[in-house]
Amino acid sequence: MTYFEVNYIIKGRRGNELIKANTRLDAIAIAKAKITGGTILKAFEVSAPLENRVEDLKEQFFGKISKKKVKVDILIAAIRQLAVMTNAGISIHDSIKEVGKSTVDPQLKAIFEDADESLNSGKSLTEAFMPYKYQIGDVSLAMIELGESTGNMSESLTKLAEVLEEMMENAKKLKAALRYPTTVIVAIAAAFTILMIFVVPQFKEIFEKLNADLPAPTKLLLFFENIINNYGLYVLAGLIGLVVYHKYMYKTNDTYKRKVDKYILKVYLIGNVIFFASMSRFMLIFTELVRAGIPVADALDTALMTVDNEEIKDKLSSVKYSVERGSNLTDAFKETGLYEGMLIQMIKAGEQGGALDKMLEKVSDYFKSRFNEIIDNLSAYIEPILIGFIAGMVLMLALGIFLPMWDMASAVKN
Repeated sequence: MTYFEVNYIIKGRRGNELIKANTRLDAIAIAKAKITGGTILKAFEVSAPLENRVEDLKEQFFGKISKKKVKVDILIAAIRQLAVMTNAGISIHDSIKEVGKSTVDPQLKAIFEDADESLNSGKSLTEAFMPYKYQIGDVSLAMIELGESTGNMSESLTKLAEVLEEMMENAKKLKAALRYPTTVIVAIAAAFTILMIFVVPQFKEIFEKLNADLPAPTKLLLFFENIINNYGLYVLAGLIGLVVYHKYMYKTNDTYKRKVDKYILKVYLIGNVIFFASMSRFMLIFTELVRAGIPVADALDTALMTVDNEEIKDKLSSVKYSVERGSNLTDAFKETGLYEGMLIQMIKAGEQGGALDKMLEKVSDYFKSRFNEIIDNLSAYIEPILIGFIAGMVLMLALGIFLPMWDMASAVKN
């Protein structure tokens, strides 16, 4: 958006109006609507006023990090309603309009109303929802495109509702699995902070009076005590600022996002959760597209929309280029390094036997089962880390406080 100064004359008096618009013609049109009975003299681009620039920066920054997704249960209800209406023979245009009117969620209502206007202007349903890719999710956009490609929107929307319900259940299972370790970590952090604020300072005074040479664990404990008591608020503010900065950079800077996505796949447990979730979604959509008769290259393009991790997306993008150069799908998937040997053999058997969609479905089921296995056993995977963390904290506190006490006791005896 650019700022334009529009000069006009009305009732023999000259005036000017600052207008924000995409183009000069848009600015003139807006000015004509505002200034009734006047004559537009000219319009020219100007730099934005300082207060407007500050507001734009605030909107750009906080808008990026506070953008919200539509609640999954509300989105599922709307999609199921769309599926029923399109299956009954109602046009997708009328269906979108009715669902937009009936939904109680203001965000989803605004999305459907805008999509209705886009359809009126001649855009496809996929193009209408494309600006809301983040809010409704990549999977939704991919399945809508599948429905348009096959001409069977009702079936695609029904399948989409099922997929979203499964994703919602997985998200619930993940939250349930993380509840126990999160509670433990918060309790440990709270206990450690209380000890640093109220208990350790009492021992610090004793150690300072004795002027003794303190062991390394005690020095480390006193270092943490000094940081928390003197700079605690600054550390907390720094951590919050770091999180906000990370979210902003991740959503706006492609280079930063690629580096984070590449690194996070190497992190214990988190990497596996992201990998198997991404591959499961990709294979599910790709399988449905191939089964519907969509060309492999086009199917890959649409399925890639569901992959958020840039590292995985880059490797899967190479499959399309390999296929377009004449390679078979088996070799193209093998070159990515994302598929185990067993899966490659299954895809090869399907490709040679003319049952590619069935084998791809089995591969999709494999990734799905691996993801579910990790989620179901998440607590068991995290428990050893928690035990080690708690043991380390207790050991540091015990050694830091009791080692100097033992030394003092030995000195007294001698």
